[in-house]
Amino acid sequence: MATDDKIDNAAEDLSGKVKEGVGRATDDEQLETEGKTDQAKASVKKAGEKIKDVFRN
Repeated sequence: MATDDKIDNAAEDLSGKVKEGVGRATDDEQLETEGKTDQAKASVKKAGEKIKDVFRN
C-alpha cells in the first residue's frame, strides 16, 4: 500500500509540473498556480510517507 501512495504522490507532483509548465507557456496564471499547488500537496504527502517509513523500520 505504501508503494501505491508513493507512486500516486509522484504522479501528482509530475502532473503539477506539467500544469505549471503549460500555464507558464500559455500565460495562464491560474493553471500555473494550480500546478504549483499540486506540487506542494505532493511534497507534503511525500514528507508524510517518509515519516511513516521511519516508524515502520
